[in-house]
Order: sequence, then C-alpha cells, then structure tokens
Amino acid sequence: MNECYNWITNIKSLNLKSKSVLIVGFGYMGKEYFKALSEMGNRNVSIICLENNVHDMKKIQAESYEKSLPQFEKKDLVILALPTKLLIPAAKLAIKNGQKNILIEKPGSLEQKELKKLRVKSQDIHIKIAYNRLFYPNLHKLKKLVKQDGGITSCNFSFTEWIHRLEFKKFDKEVLQKWGIQNSLHVISMAMDLIGMPKKISINRKGYLKWHPTGNVFVGSGISKNNIPFTFNADWGSGGRWGIDVITKNNWYRLSPLEELQVCPKKSTNWSQISFKKGFPNVKQGIAEEIAYMLDLKIQKKNEFITLQSAAEFIKLANKIFGYS
Repeated sequence: MNECYNWITNIKSLNLKSKSVLIVGFGYMGKEYFKALSEMGNRNVSIICLENNVHDMKKIQAESYEKSLPQFEKKDLVILALPTKLLIPAAKLAIKNGQKNILIEKPGSLEQKELKKLRVKSQDIHIKIAYNRLFYPNLHKLKKLVKQDGGITSCNFSFTEWIHRLEFKKFDKEVLQKWGIQNSLHVISMAMDLIGMPKKISINRKGYLKWHPTGNVFVGSGISKNNIPFTFNADWGSGGRWGIDVITKNNWYRLSPLEELQVCPKKSTNWSQISFKKGFPNVKQGIAEEIAYMLDLKIQKKNEFITLQSAAEFIKLANKIFGYS
C-alpha cells in the first residue's frame, strides 16, 4: 500500500514522454487527458475529435471514430473518452484493430453485462476503466494513515447530487435515468475502495424525479467484506456535497471535498488539513496518475486498479442502491 502511494506521488520520475497515446473523443474529459499528457511532457499524442471545431492542434482527425480508429497503428495507450453509449463499441473496434492497452472512461457502460462481455482472455490485452478518483494522492495518503492507525472501524459517505447544476441537454435519457451509475459511482467507488464491497446492505429509497424515476433520496447501511460497518445518504433535492468519512480508533478522517484530506483527532473537535504530495498539481487530480499507471506496465502488474470485473461490480452495487432494473 505504501509502495502505491510512493509511485503515485512520484510520477514525475517516470520516463513516459516518448510513449505514443491516442485519445478518442475530445470533449471535457478528452481535453483533461490531453492537458495531463502535456504537463507530463508527452508530445506523441494523436486525437480523434468527433466535432469540427478544433483547428489549432496537430494530429487531430475530425470525423467518426469508426473511420479514424482503424487508421492508427498500435499505440502504447488508447484512451476512450466518448459518450457512454459509444464506449463499448469503440473498445471492441480498438481491440479488433490490434490495440493492446486501453483506458475506457468511467463508468464504461450503464450495463454490467456489457463490461463482462468485453473481457478478453489474452493476457497481452490490458483494459481498465478510468475511475480517476481511485488514483487521488490524498486517497492513498489516507490509506497509509488508517493502516498506521490499525484500520478503519466505521465509514459514512454521501453522494448528494447538485441537480440544479445538471446540464440535461448534454445527456441522453438513458444516462439521466441511471445517473447513479453515470455520476454517483465516483463517490461510492472511493468508499468501497477504502472499506471493501458490501457483504450485507440495507437500502431505503424515497421520492421521484421525472428524469430519474427510482427516487431522489437514498439512505442505507451495511457491513463490508472487510467487516467494516458503513452508512450512506444522499438527498438530491437538498444541500450538501459529496464526502467520505472514515473513522479509526485514533482519528476521524474526512474527504470533503474529495480532493482534500482532513483529520479530527480523538478527544478533539478541531479539524485540520493533512498535506500530501501531488505529481502534477495543475491538472485534474487522478488523471496524470492513471495515465502513468497505464503507460508503465511494471506498475500495472504490481497494482490492480479498476478491471472490467470490478467496474461491473460497481454497477451491480449501484443497481441495488438506486433501484435500477
């Protein structure tokens, strides 16, 4: 675990500048990947853009990924940053055309069965789902601290969504109807990474939204496979924000906002910030780290991050919490 924190916070020392990368899709996340690669000093980047509004960057092909992707030779990494419904078809096409190292933007799919069907038997093909928050340096600093404390004794997390800021026109109806998979899994995945997946879970749902008919209030509790009791709540019609609290025998730790880390020691009511190293502080947290993970296969073999199977398990859990069929 400490080894993982060490490489995540020292990714500048990795020599990845010459690695070839193809970004498929150049929306918000595609631009974040490009920005991270630029900060990392990598200039060997090609981009397939589905829009025709980009003219000032080299190696960009503005047409459908179906036509463009087969034109590229094998890359060290292919990043799929397309709308959710296009991710699995694009991944299949990339595999068909000989790409061996593929990072698929989260959640990969809205259906767990699609992720399971995508699994390949070849050990030469590496496919991961891009849950960048699981690469947050503060998350791994927290893992290090709770281990020193003797482990987590309990956990609470909140995944309240700011629906007043949701740009509905940008998303398909099926994505909105499963917004818990599309968005709330960002928080839930971090909590599960800390405590383990549930072995018992009790869930209460309430409310109704026209675009999300299974509810807007989600409250529950359970026991993880690591025997850690947990609770959760989310009220999409109220205030609050995403956050995770984990408690040990000595300290209460808090990730809220998720990019920060705070602690309140035992016998105290005072919260203080915990500092941690960031490899590239000027880019979206976790992005450069997961790129480095994908490009350094030695690190990838030693540290198992989001596989297709584990991503499918996250979707299965979300189906239970949000009441999706």
